Amino acid sequence: MAKNDQPNILLIMNDDMGYSDIGCYGGEVMTPNLDRLAGHGLRFTQFYNTARCCPTRASILTGLHPHQTSVGHMVDDFDEDGYRGDLNANCVTIAEVLKSAGYATYMSGKWHVTRHTAPDAPKHSWPRQRGFDRYFGIITGAANYWQPKTLTSENEALNVDEQPDDFFLTDAISDHAVAYIDQHENRGEPFFLYTAYTAPHWPLHAHDKDIAKYHGRFDAGWDKLREERLERMRNIGLLDRSWPLTPRDATQPPWEDAQHKSWESRRMEVYASQIDRMDQGIGRILDALERNNQIDNTLIVFLADNGACAEEIDFDRWSKSGAFLSGTTETRDGRPVRFNNDPDIMPGPVDTYQSYGVPWANLSNTPFREYKHWVHEGGIATPLIVHWPDRVKARGELRHQPGQLTDIMATCVDVAGAEYPAQFNGNTIKPLEGTSLTPIFDDQPNGKEALVWEHEGNRAVRMGDWKLVCKYPGDWELYNVVENRTETDDISESHPEIVAELSSYYEAWAARCEVKPWVDILKIMRERRRPNR
Repeated sequence: MAKNDQPNILLIMNDDMGYSDIGCYGGEVMTPNLDRLAGHGLRFTQFYNTARCCPTRASILTGLHPHQTSVGHMVDDFDEDGYRGDLNANCVTIAEVLKSAGYATYMSGKWHVTRHTAPDAPKHSWPRQRGFDRYFGIITGAANYWQPKTLTSENEALNVDEQPDDFFLTDAISDHAVAYIDQHENRGEPFFLYTAYTAPHWPLHAHDKDIAKYHGRFDAGWDKLREERLERMRNIGLLDRSWPLTPRDATQPPWEDAQHKSWESRRMEVYASQIDRMDQGIGRILDALERNNQIDNTLIVFLADNGACAEEIDFDRWSKSGAFLSGTTETRDGRPVRFNNDPDIMPGPVDTYQSYGVPWANLSNTPFREYKHWVHEGGIATPLIVHWPDRVKARGELRHQPGQLTDIMATCVDVAGAEYPAQFNGNTIKPLEGTSLTPIFDDQPNGKEALVWEHEGNRAVRMGDWKLVCKYPGDWELYNVVENRTETDDISESHPEIVAELSSYYEAWAARCEVKPWVDILKIMRERRRPNR
């Protein structure tokens, strides 16, 4: 591909959002800017992430499976090559590859692929050292939106107390992405911009004016809203009408029996507001592309890092220990932050720190089972929107071919005319695992043999019409995803030969990709928690 044919690439990923939350995927959240991209581009109905934040970020950045990058779990070092919690030197990032192909490279948002997060820590696997010319964001995972503790610019820590009084992380991520586009100096040089929002990951923080837009919107409750979403999704064409809605999570009551309904509704209102605020920022990014006459020649890709998050965090224990939340225990004006999912505390303000819980995550993942952490469809199915007017001529169409995170790097290499290296900075680089999505842009197959997952012992293989899946420590389940993608009819007992074939495929993949039995990793965790005697 000739130099002047190289498109800009804008990769936008958000955090802990369910498959069907945004408007163009059937949800109640008002997302006019994402809806606009979908209406003038493509929506993938069967694209997959890797069930958890750190592994997903490692995979999307490198085109490898998470364990191959040493981020097979999170960012702890378990003294196993696949579980070092730090992006290794035997992989390359999209930024490193595209930089070699003449791209300027920018990032705004959440990094979360290194255990070295302190301001004075080694920075060999920070964004600036992994191919990005500019960086603003947080090096860690979740953060207080009003006062994040690891706010970073380039390689230097920022003191949030020195930021404007109205600082809000989602807005800052958007503003820096806009600035990178506006400040891009050489218009003959393409850019790669990775914008990684923390929204709508807990804590539930949002502006009052955004929350007000959703007042009463979720008062009908999770049961009725799931049914309404299902029908909208079927009408859009995202779902086959033969796929049943999965039952309400068995741990949760029917809405009519739920306690504290006003507080429950408020939790979902704030969560929706977090997505809404992100969409507003995406609108400003699109305005910047248009202002700089770059919108048509920019490949824009939007997706989520995992399914909806059902975590009801034990905030009391965390706040007492100081773990993870240190630096966010007080507001700037000295008020204590209330770390409790307490129905007497309405979420949203700076002095609260809450999550939205199991029943709303169940709504967010309509119509699927399970959540973030697990590799049933609710944990790994993500919206994927592609917009690229110069190349993708389809408008508002759906694409049903499956794909997963490793394909993002392969697509970037393909459209940029770049070369994926066998050696980089003197290190041997593992072969690219992904397959370019560009044939799917034209509604053609891209020749992908199988999709495979592992996280915390949860395992899955999807090949052809079949998906083999296990929720640790349970047994393999088998589903025909053409007939029953919502995984309500386990047919493993009637097809033992398919279970044997796909489980064998999984074992070979796991051995090649440095996946260890989860029981062994759990043993390491327990040994480290054992007090010294």
